[in-house]
Amino acid sequence: MISVFDMFKIGIGPSSSHTVGPMKAGKEFADLLVTQGLMPSVTRVAVDVYGSLSLTGKGHHTDIAIIMGLAGNMPDTVDIDSIPAFIRDVELRQKLMLANVLHEVDFPREGGMVFRSDNLPLHENGMQIHAFAGDEKVLSKTYYSIGGGFIVDEEHFGKAAVNAVSVPYPFHSAEEILANCEQTGMSISGMVMQNELAMHSKEEIESYFTAIWQTMRACIDRGLNTEGVLPGPL
Repeated sequence: MISVFDMFKIGIGPSSSHTVGPMKAGKEFADLLVTQGLMPSVTRVAVDVYGSLSLTGKGHHTDIAIIMGLAGNMPDTVDIDSIPAFIRDVELRQKLMLANVLHEVDFPREGGMVFRSDNLPLHENGMQIHAFAGDEKVLSKTYYSIGGGFIVDEEHFGKAAVNAVSVPYPFHSAEEILANCEQTGMSISGMVMQNELAMHSKEEIESYFTAIWQTMRACIDRGLNTEGVLPGPL
């Protein structure tokens, strides 16, 4: 069951599939280097971007998102104003600090980030991230950004989540939603709340959606009070 926590997310734009997902993939890869004890030996990182993710990658800042994820950032907490200077430093020095300043590696202009025209087999939004110790590849992962900011690695693609939580009013269509409401006498929002309470506490729900609303208002205020041309080639 998809939670409203999954549907409503705070994240950097412009695209959930092409920006939020890739940043999460970069962060997950950097975390994996740490948990597997590989980080101290890594000297270089390289990324291959495929398919639709590649074709619109520059316009949707996919490259920037992956770099910021490798640096240890998440879409909902990254300091947006610091990104341009960070990317300029990476491009100038051809070095990238991984996992919140834990370890610096080479990230060359040529070969560091490669946009490929072909597709990976499982999804059009694919990327591969590689870590090297000298000339030896010590870790390589394939990720797919499958929409809505969700990512899945190649090993788990198409597999059901093992920690799925049962809810009192499951549904897979609008027809089933209406049937549940008719049987229980609840409104749609009331039924959804009961499902959410099976997964989260009332305090967690209220806190999360207060943050969502505050972020929406901040976006509106930022848009109304900022002048100039939006960044990016689009």
